[in-house]
Amino acid sequence: MNARVLVCAAVGIAMGCLTDAYAEQPPPPCHPNPNAAADRDAVANRGDVVKLPQALKNQLIRLADRPHTYLPLQVFAEADKPSQLFQYYLLDTDGFEPNVFTKIFPGVNDTVQLTATGGNCGLPTVGAVRVVLEPKPGLPTDPNDPGAFIDVFTDISPLFVINNESGWYEGWMIHDLIVPATAPPRRDGHAQFGMITAQDAEELLAMGHRQNVAGAIFTTDGNAVHFPSKSDHFPDIQTNVVPIQESMGAYNAVQQSDSHSYWEFNYLGTNWIHPLYELPFTGGFPDNFGRAPDTFQDGEIGKLQSIVPGSGPRGVINDAIAVGDNPALPRDPDKFDGTVDAQREFRQRGVPSGLANEVYLDVYERPASFEPNVKNLQWRLFDAYAAEVARVDTNHDGIISAPEGDIDTASDGFPDNARLYLPATAFNRFAVSREINDGLLAPRFAPSQRAWVLTGFRVAVTPAVPASAGRDGDDR
Repeated sequence: MNARVLVCAAVGIAMGCLTDAYAEQPPPPCHPNPNAAADRDAVANRGDVVKLPQALKNQLIRLADRPHTYLPLQVFAEADKPSQLFQYYLLDTDGFEPNVFTKIFPGVNDTVQLTATGGNCGLPTVGAVRVVLEPKPGLPTDPNDPGAFIDVFTDISPLFVINNESGWYEGWMIHDLIVPATAPPRRDGHAQFGMITAQDAEELLAMGHRQNVAGAIFTTDGNAVHFPSKSDHFPDIQTNVVPIQESMGAYNAVQQSDSHSYWEFNYLGTNWIHPLYELPFTGGFPDNFGRAPDTFQDGEIGKLQSIVPGSGPRGVINDAIAVGDNPALPRDPDKFDGTVDAQREFRQRGVPSGLANEVYLDVYERPASFEPNVKNLQWRLFDAYAAEVARVDTNHDGIISAPEGDIDTASDGFPDNARLYLPATAFNRFAVSREINDGLLAPRFAPSQRAWVLTGFRVAVTPAVPASAGRDGDDR
């Protein structure tokens, strides 16, 4: 049935009365889950779920109740103590303008196979993302510390399996650019890392309705924050925040249209952001002066790639033979950590998340201290990317290698690189997109939501709660 019901009797008294949980089966001709009661009971009483916040627990029980191939992911500890849930995201299709992946449009996609929604005879597509800290010996146990090791577990239902064209779904943790505090500039007049100058602040405050004060979410028009909304209309009515989207990796669905993904968040190559200079070539980036996207109309989609890494069109352009993907020694971005630097990855295409944030501060929030006479948005982006990479790139090849980007490495006058990484708690939104192989690492049509299929906001859990049962076999 599709009605909200009490499930206390079905899952037992021990778990308590979950008045907000769902018992939700698809209508005919789709087939219900014949083991729904047992599956709800199993998840509700599982050691990694039983102490979770009620809203998150309810969502996981809801997913277990539906037809599925696998129950929501089992979380195992990666330390002697249980993993600690400190935030989560509940996902649905309501937080952005409907698109051809999430809605039927008569005459457009009403006679073709569905993409991301419509599975199980129309059950709404929903998901849950659990973000837990691994309390490993010798590592930080504060999720606000960028040196902490963190696991991300994603469960979604329903998503149709992707069968061709090198397609996939991709998760994205999103940090929305914040207005920083002011500080005196560097000797060259540029703002200090993570700061803006007093003159920058004055110009930001003069925008719109004075939204852009220290500590607030930055908006491109200076007006109140407008997150992506169901009432948006591409391309003229769009969000005014500036997102930094960190990839959770690619994933697909399984037979019953449920999807499960595990991902590790840490500075060892995962808390890194796609090369930002790809954005003007995705199809969703504003034009040169910050207005509506024009990439598609100008025929620019895919015209700039990062397959041969470097610091972009206004930075270092590298030789493909020198730093391209070498078949004699295939590239492996996971070769980040090691005791011999020569064996560590040196052909990273992206940059640490905090450095991506620094690039965006140059582009959007330093109108006085960074290229005050340059108004062209693309030029500002290209110049900022090259300039900020150069501060960390000690061998001047336009690439931040694993040794250069290591959190313990000193750079730009700082004793280490901790500043280069945003903590997991800074990512206030989550999205899932429908990707296709366009050769770009940036999200499809970024930063617009034209390829989104799910989204949700961060929910903090303070104090953190135990969220694992059993021990993982991977003791790296």
